[in-house]
Amino acid sequence: MLPTLRVPLLLGVLAALWLTFGAALAADETGDFVTLSPPVPTASGDPVEVVDVFLYSCPHCWHLEPLMNTWAGTQPAGVVFRRMPASRSESHVRAFYAAEALGQLDSYHLALFKAWHVERKPILTENDLVRLAGANGIDEKAFREAYHSFAVETKVRKAADLTRRYGIDGVPAVIVNGKFRTSPSQTGGDKDRFIAVLNTLVGQELAAKGAGASAAPAPVASPVLGATPAPAAAPAGGY
Repeated sequence: MLPTLRVPLLLGVLAALWLTFGAALAADETGDFVTLSPPVPTASGDPVEVVDVFLYSCPHCWHLEPLMNTWAGTQPAGVVFRRMPASRSESHVRAFYAAEALGQLDSYHLALFKAWHVERKPILTENDLVRLAGANGIDEKAFREAYHSFAVETKVRKAADLTRRYGIDGVPAVIVNGKFRTSPSQTGGDKDRFIAVLNTLVGQELAAKGAGASAAPAPVASPVLGATPAPAAAPAGGY
C-alpha cells in the first residue's frame, strides 16, 4: 500500500457548514480528505460529480463496491456518480470502457470484480477479458472491436490524465466535484466516517450550487449489492 497523503485542510468558513450538515469533521486533525489544487474540471457540468477511482485487482475496492453502489442510489438529482478505473492496468481500463461503449458496463463491471475476488482468476490479458465478455452474454467480436476503438483509446488516455491530476496515490479513492479526494484509508478504515465525510463534502457542494442543505444525502449503513452477498470486512488500504 502506498502511503496516504494527509494535509491540514479545515478552513474556518467551512466549519459552520460541516456542523450544519451534522458531520462535525476536524480534517485539520484527522486528514479525512485532501483538497485538490488546482481543482480538476468535472465531466458532468452543473451537477455535483462524485468519481469512484478503483482497480479491479484491489481487494479494498471490491470490499467498498457494495457500499458505493448503495450510496449512489441515495443521491438527489443534483449529484452525478460515476466510476473510473485507475490507469495502473491499461487492459482493465480498456475493458471497462469497451463494456461501457456497448451498454454492458454494469454486468461486466461486476463480473470482472467477481472473477478476481470470488473466483480467484487474475484476468489481465485482452483474450481473457474478451472471453469474460462472451461468458456474460456480450458479443466477443464487438467487445474486441470496442476494446481497440478510437473512442475507448481516448477514454483510456483521459483516465490516465485524471489519475495523475487527482493525485491518486492509492485506491479506492473518491473525488468530489473535482475539488476533494477522500477514501476509507483517510478516515482510518472507518467506513461510517468515510460516508459521513463524503456526504458532508457533497452537501457542501450542493449548497454552493444553491441546492441547499436539505438536499444533502443521509449516511448509509450495511449496504448490499443486489443479490450478491456483501464481501467480508477487509482493512482499508490502497494499491
